[in-house]
Order: sequence, then structure tokens, then C-alpha cells
Amino acid sequence: MRPHRDAAPTAPDARAHAYATLGKARSENFPVAPSFLPRAWRDGLMAVYGYARLVDDIGDGDLAPGGHDAVLLGLDPAAADEPLAMLDALEADLQRVFGGSGGGPRHPLLQALRPVVRAHGLTPEPFLGLIEANRQDQRVKRYETYGELLAYCELSANPVGRLVLSLTGTGTPERIRRSDAVCTALQIVEHVQDVTEDLGRDRIYLPAEDMRRFRVAETDLKAHRAGASVRALVAFEAERARDLLNEGTPLVGSVHGRLRLLLAGFVGGGRAALRAVTAAGFDVLPGPPKPTRSGLLREVAAVLRTAPRKG
Repeated sequence: MRPHRDAAPTAPDARAHAYATLGKARSENFPVAPSFLPRAWRDGLMAVYGYARLVDDIGDGDLAPGGHDAVLLGLDPAAADEPLAMLDALEADLQRVFGGSGGGPRHPLLQALRPVVRAHGLTPEPFLGLIEANRQDQRVKRYETYGELLAYCELSANPVGRLVLSLTGTGTPERIRRSDAVCTALQIVEHVQDVTEDLGRDRIYLPAEDMRRFRVAETDLKAHRAGASVRALVAFEAERARDLLNEGTPLVGSVHGRLRLLLAGFVGGGRAALRAVTAAGFDVLPGPPKPTRSGLLREVAAVLRTAPRKG
């Protein structure tokens, strides 16, 4: 891809563009960086979220119009419509975060990430995993087995939980295992909620082996309302996500203070989303069922009451 030679956006424009990306945190199923956390944690979590949101927006074709992100990464504005070229440029900018050649990072969201990486000694691997997951989204549109879907979640979801543990200095092998279960569950919940949106991008994350088991064809997923077979399939996948959340819930009890509340927010957010899917009768085709704020708070409170305490 030919580098863009025109003038880059001014610094205030670039910052405003970055803030718009960060503003998407409000629409997530769980709180990204709630105000009760220490400022250093909030800054770190928002920097990681900004990076992860940018990667996903590139992969999903959800970048703001105008090609600003392409220009910020040193490409022609038209490259914004070429996800693989954008992901390659983003990876090059990520290398600058970790001290690669070419000076500091170009994109403001990666500029914000650099001091966080240095302060917490973060490694490139989880950040690269997120890029690779979005590259996979460009190549793989269907998943034959649940095992293949779990391998995708290892790239697309689990790195985020590992980064949270690294930012808070609480990573241990057992906590990482529990965190992976929670993050994979949250990814599956999102896939269950977003069946229609994903199909609009010609993606199906419901494993083909499960679709055959429940006698669901791709045409059934294009209906305005879900039939009995689709509802049964969605209920099955939702139960898998619930089991993973239960497996990961002891993570909440293994930490203390405000981190305990944050992690309860993640688990409770997943449970609240699953409750919303259940309340919709597992009919996700009209659009993603979303939990209410009161429902989220109830689930978080339940997690805090029931998570077994350790240490």
C-alpha cells in the first residue's frame, strides 16, 4: 500500500477522532473503566480499550468515514476500506509502541498506549493477538466446530482479560485460566446477541456442527423472527457461555477491593446479557437483546455475593 503523502490531520482533530472511538465504551455489555477505579488503572484500561476498539473497527469496517484513521497510520485515505492493509499498518505502528524503528507511534490511540505499556511492562503478544483475530475475520467466515470457535476466542477475547490482570499486577496462572473462561464467555455472548449483524458481514460464529444438530440452515438466520430450531440453537450456545462464566467466576473471589468490583462487573455484564437473551425467548434475529442498567447492577451484586473468596 502506497503511503499517503498529504498532510495528516491536525493534533486537535486527531485527538477528537480518538475520543470518538473511546466513546464507544458506553455501549459495551460491561463497564470498561468505571470511576471507582484508581486513576492509573482507568487510564490504562481506556488506553487498552481504545486500541482494541480500533482493531475491531478496522476488521469490521466500522471506521469513521473520511479515511482519517488511514491517514493517521500513514496510508492513503482509500486504504480505510482495505482491512488487511490497515491491520498491517496498525501492526507497524504497534511496533513503534514497543520501541521499533521509525520513531514513536503515529495514531493517537497508540500514542496513548505507549506510556501504559512502559509503566506496566506489557508485552506485544496480547496486542498482536487482537490484530491476528481481525485478520482471521477477513479470511474465515464460518466455523465448523466449537473447538475452532474457541481457538478464535483465544485471539479475539482472551488477550483483553490478560491485559487487565497485567495492568493491575494480579496475573497468576490460575487467574489467567479463569480470566480466559470469562473472556471467551463474553465473546460467545456477543456472537449470540449479534447473529443478524454478523450475518450482514457474511459471518456466522454459530458452529456449523451445532447448526446441523439443531437443523438450522443459514436461510433460517435471515428470517425476521427466529423459529423454534434457531431459538433452541441460541439457547444451547447461551448455556455454553453461562457455563464458562461460572467456571471463571472464582476469579472475582481471588482478588480484593476495587479490582474485585471491576471483575464482578465483567462477569455480571455477561450474565445480564444472557438474561436479556433468555427474556427475549432466545429470539435474537430482530436485533441484539440488551440488558437494562438495573439488570446489570443486580447481576453484579449477585456475583459479589456468591463468588468464593480466596486468599
